Amino acid sequence: MTYRQWTRIALGYLAVVSIMIGVWAQFAPRSFYEDFPGLGRAWVRVDGPYNEHLVRDVGGLNLALAVVLVAAMISLTRPLIVAAAVASLATGIPHLVYHIVNADLLSAGDAAMSIGGLALFAVLPIALIIVSRVPSRLAAH
Repeated sequence: MTYRQWTRIALGYLAVVSIMIGVWAQFAPRSFYEDFPGLGRAWVRVDGPYNEHLVRDVGGLNLALAVVLVAAMISLTRPLIVAAAVASLATGIPHLVYHIVNADLLSAGDAAMSIGGLALFAVLPIALIIVSRVPSRLAAH
């Protein structure tokens, strides 16, 4: 697998997750609050009362992040990859830290799944920044 392919896959993964969260939270905020992440799990409602404004803001911000991630995935230019990665880190690291500190709100299994998924929003962007440092890695062949 080339660095270009890996970069597109990593950006695409981050974008798809952001789109899924964004659409769900923006257009079905009560369902997002009650049912996220799905499959009988409920990770949001355990952390306080429902606030439609806050849930819709989460949706909108995830959709905005997805726009930058998709643009980086299409262009594969270093400045856009780094901007998308830093934007992902700006939301991903505080979110991850919050869930690590508050892991007791979920069962051990749910906490592990939540933290594992959130860790990808810290690890993948860092890897993207590192890979993008060598311009020849992203050059079209």
